[in-house]
Amino acid sequence: MRVLIVEDEPWLAETLRSALVRERMIVDLADHLAAAHEAIAMASFDLALLDRTLPDGDGLSLIEALRAKTPGIPVIILSARGDISDRILGLDEGADDYLMKPFAIDEMLARIRAVRRRPADVVDEEVHAGKLVFSATNDEASINGVLLKLPRRELRVLAALLQRRGRTVLRESLEQAVFGFDDAVQSNTLDSHISRLRRRLSDAGALIEIHPIRGVGYLLREAP
Repeated sequence: MRVLIVEDEPWLAETLRSALVRERMIVDLADHLAAAHEAIAMASFDLALLDRTLPDGDGLSLIEALRAKTPGIPVIILSARGDISDRILGLDEGADDYLMKPFAIDEMLARIRAVRRRPADVVDEEVHAGKLVFSATNDEASINGVLLKLPRRELRVLAALLQRRGRTVLRESLEQAVFGFDDAVQSNTLDSHISRLRRRLSDAGALIEIHPIRGVGYLLREAP
């Protein structure tokens, strides 16, 4: 899962990033509205955490742009503005949840799990391919009921390929799903992740194959 955090307090932004990376998420940070709009234009996100009081405006104004790019994306407001009127406004403007600062990181993670359990229109909640089952809600892959332990970037590659199984996925789309803006990415980094993922799936008996499409991207399909 790729998350956009819009927060202008550096210490809090880094605390949130660290907590989400430990949960195997890809995280991008923006500290003002203009930077957030640039991020939204460049990438697709699975979740947004928005502060309201930013140097150049109210974080609520980002919800429309987020939903225009990714319909149904869950949005959680993280704000010190906690009056009832503020919370009502946030929810009426389209936020899925509103968490007042200061808050416990564990509570924030629980709120994220809660909004991700809600029905989504754009992503299958559970994907089956070969003997593998991928849960988008839990961000987990299993084979015959046994959890497949994957590093977070290999898990993101798998999720992106599974959502378009049987169709070619462009390299650019895979890189966007796997790497944050601040990640140092070499030309063969994606290929290395896919090579290791392919080996793990084969060793686990997943009965799915990942094929390179020369100069274009990769395709996942069930083994014949």
